[in-house]
Amino acid sequence: MTDPATDHTSNAQQAADIDGLRDRIDRFVRSRLIPREAVLDGGGPAAADALAELRGRAREEGLWALPLPAELGGGGLDFRTYAGLAEVEGASDHGPAALGSAPLLDVTMLARHGGAAVREAYLKPLVAGDMRTCYAMTEPDVPGTDPFGTGTRAEPGPDGSWLVTGRKWFTSGAAGADLVTVMARTGGSAGDREGLSLLLVPTASPGFRIVRELPVLGAGGQYEIELDRVRVPADHLLGEPGEALTIAGERLALGRTLRCLRWLGQAQRAFDLMCERAVTRSGSRGPLADQQLIQSHVFDALLALRTTRPLVHEAVALIHAGRDARTEVGLAKVAAARMLQQVADSAIQVHGAAGLGPDTPLPALLRTGRAARILDGPDELHITSVARRALRAYGPQTAPGPALPDPAEPGRSRKGRSRRG
Repeated sequence: MTDPATDHTSNAQQAADIDGLRDRIDRFVRSRLIPREAVLDGGGPAAADALAELRGRAREEGLWALPLPAELGGGGLDFRTYAGLAEVEGASDHGPAALGSAPLLDVTMLARHGGAAVREAYLKPLVAGDMRTCYAMTEPDVPGTDPFGTGTRAEPGPDGSWLVTGRKWFTSGAAGADLVTVMARTGGSAGDREGLSLLLVPTASPGFRIVRELPVLGAGGQYEIELDRVRVPADHLLGEPGEALTIAGERLALGRTLRCLRWLGQAQRAFDLMCERAVTRSGSRGPLADQQLIQSHVFDALLALRTTRPLVHEAVALIHAGRDARTEVGLAKVAAARMLQQVADSAIQVHGAAGLGPDTPLPALLRTGRAARILDGPDELHITSVARRALRAYGPQTAPGPALPDPAEPGRSRKGRSRRG
């Protein structure tokens, strides 16, 4: 029989260990990473050298790839445990790359849906940071919320390989990636739900090219790519033909929640800067912190942070348990994006003109918050999807209209049944 006292001691020790790990990550981000952000933002060889140095430090300090499988060289933390660490790690956009957690989505996807050859070739190099991946779903003439309109095609070759032709855009990190996961049509025609598949494409393949960079509100990192009859080995198909939407649904739920966790960390950073400014800056009427309008900014920002965090961690708990988290992920995504924009905006207001210039990260945090309300599905998409789901519980007459596909749930059928059975 288990001794309750022993269990309590063990749980308390585990909590203390995680708190200690969180503090160590926080110190790493604040003391090592944030001072190098300007170099990392600038790109080029200097950024590559800085990132390599930071990664080496993360390994030395036992902070490397904490949420990735231990058998592949990661830290082996489960998603729920890692979630509390993701906030402090994500306080900087460069945190996941510097600390080795950036490939979590791809490692999870390849481990679940990649064949033996793909797993053998790519998983360990991804966890080690020796390879980089990106994900290409959206197309220039197709709304990102409507994957059924995908025009990129993968035609079967005589040797069992695939020839992929099409164009994708807003593909994060494509310029430095070794592999890109491409959603392509292996059957049917544009508009059909069936026939969409995911293929893992080596970017060194003939016919693959970067068309252009697509700055988002002035910030780089997003790209338009073109594939012109790029040959992809047969064993680089993820899952079975036609399973793209199911796999994408899994990826989106985890990815959106990860983004929310990192937005919480960035909002906390903006909040800290705002409060530090308020207590150290004085005007003709005394310290800013004594002014009621400043106190209102602080209160509203703290309220937004404190009310959003439980929503995000509720989604984390459901995903960790393997339960349906669509409503919770939708609520968290909208709330976290709005919250980051609100907190960053208040911090800029308290800083005044200094908040608009290059001496603080606030303009970048505000830009991230504004972009967050569109990327990974616009607010309107999630609002509609969550509301429809809530209304279904009150009967079909409550929400009249045709049963349309829900673009926030690419892994669901038109009748609302999961393809995962």
